[in-house]
Amino acid sequence: MPPRQSSDASKGKAAVSDVYASMRASILKGEIEPGARINIDAVSRSLGVSQTPVREVLQRLEGDNLVVYSPGRGYSTTPLLGLDELRSLFEFRLLVEPWAARAAAVDRLANPARALEKELAAFRGVMSGGGDLRQDLVAHDTRFHDTILLAAGNPVVQHAFAQTHCHLHTFRLYPADIDGAITIAEHATVRDAIAACQPDRAEEAMAEHIRNSYSRFAQAFEGKADLPPLDSGGPPGRHIVN
Repeated sequence: MPPRQSSDASKGKAAVSDVYASMRASILKGEIEPGARINIDAVSRSLGVSQTPVREVLQRLEGDNLVVYSPGRGYSTTPLLGLDELRSLFEFRLLVEPWAARAAAVDRLANPARALEKELAAFRGVMSGGGDLRQDLVAHDTRFHDTILLAAGNPVVQHAFAQTHCHLHTFRLYPADIDGAITIAEHATVRDAIAACQPDRAEEAMAEHIRNSYSRFAQAFEGKADLPPLDSGGPPGRHIVN
């Protein structure tokens, strides 16, 4: 009996993992539209699973801030970031991540250059296969930046950054750099500076990457609002114009 229980538990975990990957991908691709109500029964039938893993997955997606629960209405997908929210998010990143890159560019075992190169090599392998890389790019982007933040050694900053779920929400806006070529080149520049233990260069490379990323994702709002460039030098939430 115990082996069967273990097998059942493994199948249950696999079902949750599969449903999570499927639903998250559908939200990021816009197949489940922003603000759309999620019918648990319909999802369970379309994926061929019971409602139990779907409910568990919805709780995980709520933690990712991709869905929200409203009494009497149930679960629905969260709206896309607005322009002000996008700018505020990237201003926060511009304060935190260049500092983290500088802190990581040290000549000691905490230097994450080897792990970053391994991550870059893995994603280059994925790129060579072609196809729709959005899910892989989100995952790579998250791992790359998280590795640098971890090496910086400040758990408070790590936690604050994680709560933004920035990689998930920016990639919902606009399929910027769809094949990942620009991102991988900018990441390589950051990695090289960290590997060389050059803190000034690492800080500037990361700041440039954040500014460029903001410009790419802000294309979702072109023609709808003025798009002042992102710049450092002020607290999160303040709009800064060069």
